[in-house]
Amino acid sequence: MASHDVAIIGGGPGGYVAAIRAAQLGKSVALFERDRVGGLCLNWGCIPSKAILKNADVVNLVRGAAKWGISVSNPKYDFGAAIDRSRQVVEQLVGGVEGLLRDNGVTTVAGAATLKDRNTVVCNGVEYGAKAVIIATGASARTLPGIPIDGKVVVTSREALAQRDAPKRVLIVGGGAIGVEFAYSWASYGSNVTLVELLDTLLPLEDQDAGRLLKRSFEARGIRCLVKTQVEGVALKGKIATITLKTAAGPETIEVERVLIAVGFVPHTQGLNLEGAGVATQRGFIEIDDTMQTNVPGIYAIGDVTGKLMLAHVASQQGVIAAEHIAGHTVATLDYIQMPRATFCQPQVGSIGYTEQKAKEAGYTVKTGRFPLSALGKSIAVGETEGFVKVVADGPTGQILGIHMVGHDINDLLGEATMVALLEATTTELGFAVHAHPSLPEAIKEAALAVAGEAIHIAHRKSLKAATPPGVATS
Repeated sequence: MASHDVAIIGGGPGGYVAAIRAAQLGKSVALFERDRVGGLCLNWGCIPSKAILKNADVVNLVRGAAKWGISVSNPKYDFGAAIDRSRQVVEQLVGGVEGLLRDNGVTTVAGAATLKDRNTVVCNGVEYGAKAVIIATGASARTLPGIPIDGKVVVTSREALAQRDAPKRVLIVGGGAIGVEFAYSWASYGSNVTLVELLDTLLPLEDQDAGRLLKRSFEARGIRCLVKTQVEGVALKGKIATITLKTAAGPETIEVERVLIAVGFVPHTQGLNLEGAGVATQRGFIEIDDTMQTNVPGIYAIGDVTGKLMLAHVASQQGVIAAEHIAGHTVATLDYIQMPRATFCQPQVGSIGYTEQKAKEAGYTVKTGRFPLSALGKSIAVGETEGFVKVVADGPTGQILGIHMVGHDINDLLGEATMVALLEATTTELGFAVHAHPSLPEAIKEAALAVAGEAIHIAHRKSLKAATPPGVATS
């Protein structure tokens, strides 16, 4: 029986990062992957969807070329070409990960693996011994009861990323990150899109101000957004789906050529023999402690299968922590509240930390500052003034509890927001930091100053003595 220091089940952004980090720390590593390394994120999620979103941005740029003094006659938009490019991007990145695993001496085994016990993994009928095991099997798209996925008309994001046509009429169930990103992509290529969300706003896990602005922006693009709406049934007849909705205004029926179910994910634990190995779960997710270890010593779990925060970069950091703990290092506790969250439609939505509502629920005395991009020199210069940056702070101390942003390519600011959270910065410190001018990050500085009514480039109501000059926003 082959034996390794660490056996990792699942080669997604959690598993392959854990494998590389463990190898860097001198451990012999076996990585088991039933499909291709990179997992859902690289193969059928984060990466291909972002490639398609870039195509959509270019389409919109061409469509608005006259704004820049450029004449374009009879452009043709080929959605199939966007899909083809996305697959090329996937191949390049997956190949890169495969090379990194080889370079680090990781043994990669193709096949579905299962636990025999705390120190044994079985794959393709072969047993592999391991001093420690990391489960990184990810999650699968959640479906809705009574709505079967046929992979053609009714699809999840997995099937949608392989379809080379933009549907004429489409209904998207779920206004989270996946739903709004597909809505933006398809609408950019001319699809008639209806987006349905059960809760009060789009992106219901984000700050409500961000969700409301995104809804207004989408509706201005012609995307119909129905919040507080429930899907009661889907009937298929040939290539047409008839959807029955319960909306705030009453019942409604819609006919479309495609239905995308984008209502989240469920942990992928089937066939792992968790019960046989004694690994505890809660609501289907594997329970872990701050070191990523399960209730069974020597068995760890990372990524979506833990349900902590289903984001690729969180899985990667969990993988690093698990590998370092296995190697005997002291590891820091991961703060899941202060993890960056990004949605890549246009306008983009990015955030870190508490929303205003969640901060109040946590017992903080909350103060907020908000700076509109319509008052930012860089945004005006590049012609992208839709959106804002909002800072949520603790009133007595000024510590920044959350940063929430909406705007064109605004997620490029999440790096700074992450450092603000890591260093536990205050609004005074962030307001004092000097930012290059003109640049997008100036909006973060101004929003921090706005908490105390000290932002320079907006007029604060309490200090207004005359009419606001044209082009200057008010907070």
